[in-house]
Amino acid sequence: MKPLQALQATLAGEHAAVWIYGVLGAQASQSRTPELFDELSQAYALHRKRRDQLEVTISRLGAQPVAAQVSYELPNPARTAAQQRAAALQVEQRLADIYGQMVESTTHAQRRWAITALGDCAVRQLRFGGAATDLPGMPLTSSGR
Repeated sequence: MKPLQALQATLAGEHAAVWIYGVLGAQASQSRTPELFDELSQAYALHRKRRDQLEVTISRLGAQPVAAQVSYELPNPARTAAQQRAAALQVEQRLADIYGQMVESTTHAQRRWAITALGDCAVRQLRFGGAATDLPGMPLTSSGR
C-alpha cells in the first residue's frame, strides 16, 4: 500500500471511530457508569483529534481527504454497558489493524505518528476489556500468535 493510500484508509477508519464513539457516548450513562462514560468521551476526543490531523496531513500532500460516510454500522445494539465496552473494543481492534498498515506503509514522521496511535489503540483495548497481544494490529498466526 502506498503512503497516501494508507493515510486515506486510516482517515476512513477514524471517521468511523468518531461516529461510533459519538453514538456510544450518547448511549452511556454518566451517572450509572461514570468510568465507562469517561473512557468513551476521551476516546471520542482523541479520535476526533487524530481524524483532524489526518485531514490536514492529506491536504498538505495535495490530495483530497476521503469524506466521512453519512452513518456507520454499530458492532452491536450498544444498549448496555457491556455492549458499549464490546463495541468500543471492536473499534480499537479495527483501528489497530489500520494503524498497523500505516506503520508498514509510511516512513519518518508519519510512521512515528502511526506507531504512537497504534500504541494508544492497544492500551485502549485493554481498558475496554481486550487482552494484551505481542503485536497489536497484527493478525494471529495459525499457532494462536
